[in-house]
Amino acid sequence: MDRPFLRTSDLARAVGVHPNTVRRYVDWGLLPPVERTPSGYRLFTRHHLDCLRLARLIYITAYPGRGLRQSALRVVQAAVTGDMQAALEEANRHLALVQAEQRQADVAATLLERWAPSETGSAVSSSKAAGSLLIGQAARLLDVTADMLRNWERNGLIAVPRDPHSGYRRYGPKEISRLRVIRMLGQAGYSHMAMLRMFRQLDRGENRDLRHALDTPAPGEADIFTAADRWLSTLAEQEERARQAVALIGEILARPRESA
Repeated sequence: MDRPFLRTSDLARAVGVHPNTVRRYVDWGLLPPVERTPSGYRLFTRHHLDCLRLARLIYITAYPGRGLRQSALRVVQAAVTGDMQAALEEANRHLALVQAEQRQADVAATLLERWAPSETGSAVSSSKAAGSLLIGQAARLLDVTADMLRNWERNGLIAVPRDPHSGYRRYGPKEISRLRVIRMLGQAGYSHMAMLRMFRQLDRGENRDLRHALDTPAPGEADIFTAADRWLSTLAEQEERARQAVALIGEILARPRESA
């Protein structure tokens, strides 16, 4: 650098953001505290620019729960303290977490693809069989709450037949099988909207490209879909960002100390 200090506009221009964004990052603790001149101008350093680049790289998008947001934040927090070696360790842990989520999501999609042909090829609900379960019994079998089962039904993920005399829900083998898939996909990070898209296709007798259906919002969802509505793509994007973060911190650590 030609001068020891950088201005707010220098940092904003370097990463392509508005100067107000840089100020907000300082207020949010995503950049180290900033010294000021007697006249009130902020004095940023190369370390501030490094932290800004890192924050923009891995913290710019919304992380949909499951620990990913806190994991990403720990990378930035370590960098803010100036301990880039700790930041590198956190970045590698974050990358490993994202990859673990990817594996879980992929396994769930693969199991879905194996289950789907039997679902579309089976007969109508078997809930009239003597072995059908009431909602409390089904909840205990699946290790979920009855409210969760009702919520899945309200969201259109499953239609549960009722006893014609008592009106109680009756869960037969087919319903239990579908509920296991719903639980598995939910635990793997897929949203209700993603599952609903997939089940609508499956219920039409189309059991091909279900992985694509899980990961591709419909045209009507274009303005409202969340990261979990396209979970496989989201994780692939986050893995790439995490890899770039590891590489960026490595470059910072390799930089000659005198030029920092």
